[in-house]
Amino acid sequence: MGCVLKGGGGLHARVRIGAVLLAAGEGRRLGGMAKAAIEMQGVPLLRRALFGLSGAGIDEVVVVLGYEADLLQAMVQDFPVTVVRNEDYQRGQMSSVQLGLENLSGKFDAVLICLADQPLLNSHDLTALISAFKKRSSGSVVVPRVNGQRGNPIIMDWAARSEILAGEKNLGCRKYIESNPDMVSVFETDNDHFIVDMDTPEDIERLEKRLGLTLKLPHPVNAEFSV
Repeated sequence: MGCVLKGGGGLHARVRIGAVLLAAGEGRRLGGMAKAAIEMQGVPLLRRALFGLSGAGIDEVVVVLGYEADLLQAMVQDFPVTVVRNEDYQRGQMSSVQLGLENLSGKFDAVLICLADQPLLNSHDLTALISAFKKRSSGSVVVPRVNGQRGNPIIMDWAARSEILAGEKNLGCRKYIESNPDMVSVFETDNDHFIVDMDTPEDIERLEKRLGLTLKLPHPVNAEFSV
């Protein structure tokens, strides 16, 4: 997206950063809805995520769509991003991660893997994570952790990206990351923006209560999924 990195970099060298934004899921625990289309104060979560990435100075973004792809693509057509469709999105999140990584056009120093349903995450949060990546003493991946709970997004170096595409690593698997601590540097923070997401009706209810507003949910909802 060609922005200049804003803040958080200190005296560390400017790094080129690509991002994969995942918005392909079916939202099964919400009855089958495109979670990225949920509107908060009139703005879909997908667009909010892109504003945050732009503000953090990300150089290139690949948006991966799947379920309700037509609906979501219309929301991002005015952003300078690459949009790809995962026709096999039902295979799970890792298939979308791989597709997104494959479609980054250049070589980057680091890559963010982001979820489109994190409503509180903003450019300042992303800049803090990028700063933690720059300052890490070891490892290929930086993962945020809030009071013992792993959060998102994660950020990795280019070598880790290559290993994922070669099928040698499954960094989308929480168990894999936990069992390979030599690869991972933990960004400890009390900022719960990294762990607030929109997976269940209870998640939506908690956020509405916290913010004092009502979220607008997309329709139709697929009745074959149970809430």
